[in-house]
Amino acid sequence: MDVSSVFAGIPKNLPDELCQTLLTANTFRIERIVSRGHSSNSGFWYDQAEDEWVMILKGRAVLTFADDGAITLEAGDYLLIPAHCKHRVEWTSPTEETVWLAIHFTARTDHPPGP
Repeated sequence: MDVSSVFAGIPKNLPDELCQTLLTANTFRIERIVSRGHSSNSGFWYDQAEDEWVMILKGRAVLTFADDGAITLEAGDYLLIPAHCKHRVEWTSPTEETVWLAIHFTARTDHPPGP
């Protein structure tokens, strides 16, 4: 088995936010996102068809939600962003990497019957 680190291979120079798929399957995708002073373009909102669970592993970020205002996330913080919940990255730390772990998935609506 190969062992990797989510903190390995982060370039010193990050002109653009780095987004890498770590694992993908039929129902989900796990990504590592690395930001350093990056934010969403003015007027841009994410409106994703999938649910997204996101955790800050290192650094800090501010997310703004179209219907709920802004929230600050620090290392160890996580949240679930439901599908089609409009949001944007307002700010990430310009002096250190912000390393995100994002899991994109589609919630099951065809739950098997209970016991």
